[in-house]
Amino acid sequence: MGQKKDLTGSEKSKIVRYLAEGCSSLKIAKLLMRDHRTIKRFIQNSQQGRKKRVEKPRRKITAHELRKVKRAAAKMPLATSLAIFQSCNITGVPKSTRCAILRDVAKVRKAERRPPLNKTHKLKRQDWAKKYLKTDFSKVLWTDEMRVSLDGPDGWARGWIGKGQRAPVRLRRQQGGGGVLVWAGIIKDELVGPFRVEDGVKLNSQSYCQFLEDTFFKQWYRKKSASFKKNMIFMQDNAPSHASKYSTAWLARKGIKEEKLMTWPPCSPDLNPIENLWSIIKCEIYKEGKRYTSLNSVWEAVVAAARNVDGEQIKTLTESMDGRLLSVLAKKGGYIGR
Repeated sequence: MGQKKDLTGSEKSKIVRYLAEGCSSLKIAKLLMRDHRTIKRFIQNSQQGRKKRVEKPRRKITAHELRKVKRAAAKMPLATSLAIFQSCNITGVPKSTRCAILRDVAKVRKAERRPPLNKTHKLKRQDWAKKYLKTDFSKVLWTDEMRVSLDGPDGWARGWIGKGQRAPVRLRRQQGGGGVLVWAGIIKDELVGPFRVEDGVKLNSQSYCQFLEDTFFKQWYRKKSASFKKNMIFMQDNAPSHASKYSTAWLARKGIKEEKLMTWPPCSPDLNPIENLWSIIKCEIYKEGKRYTSLNSVWEAVVAAARNVDGEQIKTLTESMDGRLLSVLAKKGGYIGR
């Protein structure tokens, strides 16, 4: 019986099983047709267990260096530990030590999704709330665009996994996969659209106005009565393609001007009720970690989800405007909860 150097994984598993059954090392060697010394060596090594890892002393930093790290962390929000220490010219510190030091002076946080409001923003939000406090919001058409991707927003693919089960693999697309830009509006208890922006079209002033002409005006606005058009107020945010001189003049030629075109305060997505509609639609199309293989399939999912939004849900959103305005005034122009 020739002596071999290494035992295979299956042989090691069999040795453990034979030992549990009460077999001696000599009998196991005969069963596996391996040298007795090889079997005894494996059993002895297994019984000794792993050697404990010798912890190396951590690199200590001085109080002066710690103050520099604290100042750097304050000046460089969301920076990595390596970047912070490099900015302080502190080298030779392993990642575990850097993180341990930073935990005493900083915290790991994600970037805020909403931009901070300065004093001017808050004043304009308050002025806007006072201006439209007595407005009949059932006559306001709230509009906005939304982009949907094939895989959904980052961080949405979460859910409960049963004990003993593995989480499904979620691979990133090498080229991203693209997305679909969707425009819609809500007024009272009615949903206008959704309409799909043609793939590859970047919305500038000209393309935005042409898009409204082909969808909103031809397919919805034209069918409304003269009295409805006279009383309707059109709302859009301050995106460059919306607020440009070209778009404003074009809308004016369509009869949407002055009091019929709502002014909009800066940094105020929380005041637009259609943002809540987008949340409803996204929760529906991406539920249970749903992903899509084509832009047409995700667009069909958006249309189906929009059809499932009933008039009462839309009415709840549009009727929330009085409360939103009061909240803005109560918070002195600050963000309100949505």
